Amino acid sequence: MLTFRTISISDRLWITKALHQSNFQGCEYCFSNNLAWYRASNSKIARFQDFYIIAAFDTADGIPDVTVPSGSGDWAALFQELRETLCPNGQPLRFTGVTRETAAFLQKWFPSAIWEPDPAAFDYIYRTEDFIALKGKRYHKKRNHLHQFRSRYDWTFSPITAADMDACIAFSASLYNEKAGYDNRSSVVEQFAIHTFFTHFETLGLCGGVLRVDGKLVGFSIGEPLNQDTFVTHIEKADTSYSGAYPALAQAFTEQFASAYPYLNREEDLGIAGLRQAKASYYPVYLLEKGDMLITWDK
Repeated sequence: MLTFRTISISDRLWITKALHQSNFQGCEYCFSNNLAWYRASNSKIARFQDFYIIAAFDTADGIPDVTVPSGSGDWAALFQELRETLCPNGQPLRFTGVTRETAAFLQKWFPSAIWEPDPAAFDYIYRTEDFIALKGKRYHKKRNHLHQFRSRYDWTFSPITAADMDACIAFSASLYNEKAGYDNRSSVVEQFAIHTFFTHFETLGLCGGVLRVDGKLVGFSIGEPLNQDTFVTHIEKADTSYSGAYPALAQAFTEQFASAYPYLNREEDLGIAGLRQAKASYYPVYLLEKGDMLITWDK
């Protein structure tokens, strides 16, 4: 039987090893994200052989959501352990974060399972050099926004240091309060995630940058390498009263920290129309399609 428990910073080494073995490109295959966001759906982790398993238990229909495990070992034995632990009475189980590639793999084990894509969970993948250079007609508006910001304000961008962290947390809290985030569970969970990122910033090996105007903090961003060829941006916060702050922050952060990686993952849009429009405006080279597969067991 598997033993599921809350993730801890002490799990970083073995989980990271398993994640690197699989080299997946989805933003959920990141220890920092798993640690920071586990409260979103009461996620718990388990270890079996060299597999890393994370499951969400607060689901609308009560069916556990299991992210396709990373790492290595005996898949048949793993599936049996999942069945015995999570589905002792023959209940179904749902795999999430399933790409077309992993769907094909799972269907070899569960031929009747159907992959159902979830557009709200698609990751936006960009060619990093395009995101930095913003060349061509399609980026005309982005270049204008950057030019206006850079010509209008006395701005600086610099890597986050320990001396910046309290100011970043206070800045995030002020945006949270302005939007009455305490009335929105996802905003509350996001504040916890941001606090977790800063609490374990060095241990997690995170990259961070701060945008200032006239010495005042007006934005910050956090990310890290996701796999061998992809950098992921986790958090991006900016004061929209400064026109062009978000494009300036995104471009400066990516150039500073992600230029060595061919691809940039800016995560999903969660089905939020404004976020979808903002992410699409940078013209991703492709969307990493992900979805669910409901698994039923043979009797």
